[in-house]
Amino acid sequence: MTHTIRVKKLRANAVLPTYGSADAAGADLYACLDGDVVIGKGESAFIPTGLSMEIPKGYAGLIYARSGLACKRGLAPANKVGVVDSDYRGEFMVVLHNHGSEPQTVTHGERIAQLVVTPVLTPLFTECDDLTETVRSDGGFGSTGSK
Repeated sequence: MTHTIRVKKLRANAVLPTYGSADAAGADLYACLDGDVVIGKGESAFIPTGLSMEIPKGYAGLIYARSGLACKRGLAPANKVGVVDSDYRGEFMVVLHNHGSEPQTVTHGERIAQLVVTPVLTPLFTECDDLTETVRSDGGFGSTGSK
């Protein structure tokens, strides 16, 4: 299913999101920089994309790490997954954190994250005295794995 996302370039040298393959779930987001940004070991830096977007009502934009950037260079979003609400109209920024042991340099036009646009439910929450029973019940972390 195809939707259209309206994108506003905030800077002339910004790059629109692109998909790496026909069936890619995430669209690559690109750094829009005037100069290189060096992220030291254990540090984070705001990386602008130079874009703002209209995520459709009833959807959210989820910003995830690019697996190659995370595995090869230790760079991933500092908040693990960024959530962009449909009513946000500001610049898409990615806060990259350097998990590696060496400083990393981010350059203009580099793919820095991926954006997945997904439907969102906004249920009402109601207090109750008890919940329906399940086989799992209150088994938490690791409770469904093999021994």
